[in-house]
Amino acid sequence: MKNFVFAALVILMAACGPKFDKEITIEDIHDNIDYLASDSLKGRKSGEQGDLLAAQYIAEKFEAAGLKLLFENGFQEFNLVTSAEIADGNQLKVNGTEFEVETDFLPYAFSANINAEAEVVFTGFGIEVNRDSLKWNDFDGADVSGKWMLVLQGDPDLDNPNSPYLEFSSERAKALKASDKGAAGIILVAGTKFSEEDELSSLFFDKNNSRFSIPVIQVTRTVANEILKAIDQTVEKLEAEIMEQNAGLNLGVPATVSTTVKVELKETSTQNVVAMLPGNDDSLKNEYVVVGAHFDHLGMGGLGSGSRAIDTVAVHNGADDNASGVSAVIQMAEKLAGDKSNKRSVIFVAFGAEEMGLLGSKAFTMKPPVETDKMVAMFNFDMIGRLKDDNSLSIGGTKTAEETEDLLNDLNPDFTVAFTGEGIGPSDHASFYLEDIPVIYISTGAHPDYHTPQDDAELINYEGAQKVMNYSAALVDEVVNRAEKLTFQEAGSKFQRSRGGRFKVTLGVMPDFAGVEKRGMRVDAISKGKPAYAAGMKKGDIIVAIDGKKVSNIYEYMDRLQKLEAGATISVDILRDEKPTVLIVQL
Repeated sequence: MKNFVFAALVILMAACGPKFDKEITIEDIHDNIDYLASDSLKGRKSGEQGDLLAAQYIAEKFEAAGLKLLFENGFQEFNLVTSAEIADGNQLKVNGTEFEVETDFLPYAFSANINAEAEVVFTGFGIEVNRDSLKWNDFDGADVSGKWMLVLQGDPDLDNPNSPYLEFSSERAKALKASDKGAAGIILVAGTKFSEEDELSSLFFDKNNSRFSIPVIQVTRTVANEILKAIDQTVEKLEAEIMEQNAGLNLGVPATVSTTVKVELKETSTQNVVAMLPGNDDSLKNEYVVVGAHFDHLGMGGLGSGSRAIDTVAVHNGADDNASGVSAVIQMAEKLAGDKSNKRSVIFVAFGAEEMGLLGSKAFTMKPPVETDKMVAMFNFDMIGRLKDDNSLSIGGTKTAEETEDLLNDLNPDFTVAFTGEGIGPSDHASFYLEDIPVIYISTGAHPDYHTPQDDAELINYEGAQKVMNYSAALVDEVVNRAEKLTFQEAGSKFQRSRGGRFKVTLGVMPDFAGVEKRGMRVDAISKGKPAYAAGMKKGDIIVAIDGKKVSNIYEYMDRLQKLEAGATISVDILRDEKPTVLIVQL
């Protein structure tokens, strides 16, 4: 009798356990998107409570489908910097007169946290360039070593949106110039042509957590004029003189500026959600197909968030971007788990921090649950909820395997498909292409609500999303069960072209754009046949100097690169497996 009661209890518990429908239904798609894009999750910003709630929801869906949760109960945690904040203790004094932080002066997020006291040299726009017909020098005859540089924001051609000086005009570029010249620090001020209002810019975190070794601050014109009164000058007069003469200008200023900078980079953690459906075929189960989508979004928006509604602070629900893609991953996990016919193993991933620079997929490929050379394909779903009346579907990575386009065409029900062959693109599949894994990136495309608070669940085309998911499920099923794995091939460069085309040379490396590595600039990929490859550089190497000039981040790397000439032989200092090494590179 006791055994009978126990057996009945087990059956009852199983009957009451989590349920899932293996069919891809509009009701399930609705449920997933309605929750993930609800106001209660407050935009799923990486590291915040809504982000965690979304991750828990996805993990529960994976577990309910019978998938094996990987890492720590399905969570692969990683750290990231989400914002910068002014800490207590910031100070600025000019000849002993004290000024107020956030009213009179403000550090930049990439400033060093440091004390500094020195005299000042006004150095125009802080630009020094001598390239073909482009010439400007704000440092002629000036010695800024050990002194503050007081610099105008912008460049000499402010009215021109395509100014040839753009690459030298950013605050980071000017801070690097100050650092290279041994300045004690740099003070930036807006002239009247740059900004009529004498107001400070907001503290802005540019999603790169690298910092300079010197203080970098901005001041109001009132403060700058307090500095300049020692030479009977003002920002307005000096700006007018530079524009009239159309030439660089520098002046020593016998004023003492002292500062204490304290900016706190807010570090937090987020996670990928990862689960596996083991394969059923003894000869193929050790090959893996990855099916993924990012689940993070922009939170409440605001400056630096990526929102296109830059003046609006409101919940950015991200229904299409990318609750729709996550719903596809959940639906396919349920379908494959329900069918129980997958020959290869399938890893389902919801990536965190895609909006911060593909951080989740980079974390996954750097510390994968199985070796990346066993991953035979990766499907990425990003914004699949706005299928238009013309039935158009965008598919990327179609040339990354020899068989892909035939497969896509053979299984296409009636979509008007636009193929893009390249493996590099603006979403998480790029991290897998860098590992020589064939990728298929599916999207219904951008729309006016993209990255705005209007990307809401009621605007999703649910019938269209179901149709996209059914097509995608057929594609995944084919790749998972075909006798031969897809044949990888390089499709376009592994490197995204820099805007402006200003480099005369290239090393042939993919930089770590997010600045995760603090000791230098990490190399995320190497292009075969390029100078870095020929010199023996490897993926994961950390570039710390080029020709003896330090490289702390991607900005310094690009600055060093733009000064190099074709045919030159340079030294590149790297860290490899924690050991310093020097490579000789022929450009």
